[in-house]
Amino acid sequence: MPQRLYQLVHSRHFQNFITAVILLASLLVGLETYAEIEKKYHKLLHTLDILIIAIFTLEVLIRMGAEWPKPWRYFHDPWNVFDFSIVAACYLPFDSQYVTVLRLIRLLRVLRLVRALPRLQVLVGAIFKSIPSMGYVSLLMALLFYVYAIAGVLLFGKNDPVHFGNLTRSLLSLFEIVTLEDWVEIMNIQLLGCDKVGYETFKELCTQPSQNYFAPVFFISFILVGTFVLLNLFIGVILTGMEEARHELSELNLREAASPRDYDLRKIREEVKKLNGTLQTLRVVRVRYVPKDAEEPYGEDVV
Repeated sequence: MPQRLYQLVHSRHFQNFITAVILLASLLVGLETYAEIEKKYHKLLHTLDILIIAIFTLEVLIRMGAEWPKPWRYFHDPWNVFDFSIVAACYLPFDSQYVTVLRLIRLLRVLRLVRALPRLQVLVGAIFKSIPSMGYVSLLMALLFYVYAIAGVLLFGKNDPVHFGNLTRSLLSLFEIVTLEDWVEIMNIQLLGCDKVGYETFKELCTQPSQNYFAPVFFISFILVGTFVLLNLFIGVILTGMEEARHELSELNLREAASPRDYDLRKIREEVKKLNGTLQTLRVVRVRYVPKDAEEPYGEDVV
């Protein structure tokens, strides 16, 4: 029986059926946002929702049964834990006053498409694998923002209090600049003065206009470092994580395509092959050293 369930879980028809149910659940969540449709077809939508929960519950039970006699191995896969959490949340006793929370839980079913589509699994896996490395890049970017934000307050705070009046406004302005949105207009305020450009709608805030010819150097250097260097570092880290996630997905596909015994045998053969290669490199060759003018072969072994 467990072997049949294992074959059923990894069959193409079963996966396509679950994907279709997930798409139906996603469609129902979208339809419920229309008050007219929800009011007119409330019973039908409610019935379909119960049917979807029943199918998801049956899927969890089948996947657990495929791991028998060790059903807890079902939870070794993080995606299984995610699916189980969504299904379990649907059985929580929410009252009518928590209907919004219940709808948000239903919305999480849409994320199950990540599980159903291997390409999306690679992307999501790449993001999660990149988090440790992205942390250091984020720290470097935070330091860059902090230094430039303080410099912006010191250089442009009096002339442009809207964008650089304090540290918080300066950080928000730098975030807008790093997205290359209206950075030229902000630079012109510092270059020409707030009394000339940028403060037409709130002239009362332009109390100390001044011109700062250092502004182009400030903005261009920040854009070059923040946009073209650090963001490319983020892309490089994600690409590395994507390669690792793609390798793990190929390993998972090989495991699912073969029976557990065949997969273990293949892994053992790969390890034996690696050990044989290591032994070949460690092979010791003994050579007899004989001087040219020696009458009889003598000397010592050279390794």
